[in-house]
Amino acid sequence: MSDHTASAAAATAEFDSIVGRFRTEVHWGDCDPAGIIFYPTYFRWFDAATWNFFSQVGYTVKRMRAEHLATPLVSAQCQFKASPVHGDVCEVMSRIVRWGGKSFNLAHQVVREDGMLLAEGSETRVWARRADADAPLRGVTIDEDLKALFRAPR
Repeated sequence: MSDHTASAAAATAEFDSIVGRFRTEVHWGDCDPAGIIFYPTYFRWFDAATWNFFSQVGYTVKRMRAEHLATPLVSAQCQFKASPVHGDVCEVMSRIVRWGGKSFNLAHQVVREDGMLLAEGSETRVWARRADADAPLRGVTIDEDLKALFRAPR
């Protein structure tokens, strides 16, 4: 296999990630007039789960702000499988599925406490930094130390 072919295969191979877990409950304000979840709630949960996941490996919001780091969202999708209702307790399970040079992909699954899969989604985010608090965000190269924090133990 050539170096180029090996690099391309490594870039498309799924990352062996730890799983972040974010518990949440369906609140009245998360529901539409029919009493079922309003679809943007899933995207709000994905975002909260991502921030929680990064916090679990040491990249808290406080640290990210202090180091002028951010993970702007560039793409998101969701497949709705079943509708939870007000009062249901759910868990969002998140994992990194791919690291690029300056971007990464996450996969999310939302499961009700009885085990029912409610939704599956994904996000593409950029690893970005500001030179200072007033500078624009710029994508920066994702280093191996960051990736190692999310790698599942072998």
